[in-house]
Amino acid sequence: MKSHQTIDDRGLALARLIVEKIDSDPKRLGLERARTICDKWYQNSPLKAYAEWKQILSGNWETIKSLLLDESEYGKRLRQNNPFCGILTPEERRQILRYYSHD
Repeated sequence: MKSHQTIDDRGLALARLIVEKIDSDPKRLGLERARTICDKWYQNSPLKAYAEWKQILSGNWETIKSLLLDESEYGKRLRQNNPFCGILTPEERRQILRYYSHD
């Protein structure tokens, strides 16, 4: 069983790569994708976590990025259900998951 710290570290590593990819795209298509996904999630199930992400995603990229990379307990909680799925390729995800599978 993985420790909470390993899970948090893995989530942060995934977030860092997501941020890197969105930063490298002048159109920020990954950000638009996350907004669309979050809207769909909220429509299907209006959970507090999705409402929180909808509010965050209404802001600018620099603020969103800082929250996604926040290493506090708040940042860790946000990363647990972030809508940035599909930004990384399966291989990019596998590499990070493989690296953190040692625990």
